[in-house]
Amino acid sequence: MESNQAIAALSALAQSSRLDAFRLLVQNEPDGLPAGEIARLLVAPQNTVSTHLSILQNANLVVSERQGRSIIYRAQISTLRELMLFLAKDCCGSHETLCAPLVAELACC
Repeated sequence: MESNQAIAALSALAQSSRLDAFRLLVQNEPDGLPAGEIARLLVAPQNTVSTHLSILQNANLVVSERQGRSIIYRAQISTLRELMLFLAKDCCGSHETLCAPLVAELACC
């Protein structure tokens, strides 16, 4: 991942509603959720959620697919993985023991 891609992803996630929407989509992988359901679960207006989802999609954190009359949104797990690796690259100056707790926490995912 390039720095500009990481900055775009972090910028998209640096807003509470977008972060909540993204985390909700991660929790609902691989099936995803329709926009209306995301709005309902977040207790937010659908047009506001659609704007947030568009920003996440532009940062390549979310993908959408039309199914009939609904648009299903899914977290782009590959981008999440790349972002996490970008942030942790050369973790702790290559001191493996310092990064072990981080790796252990991520292993469950």
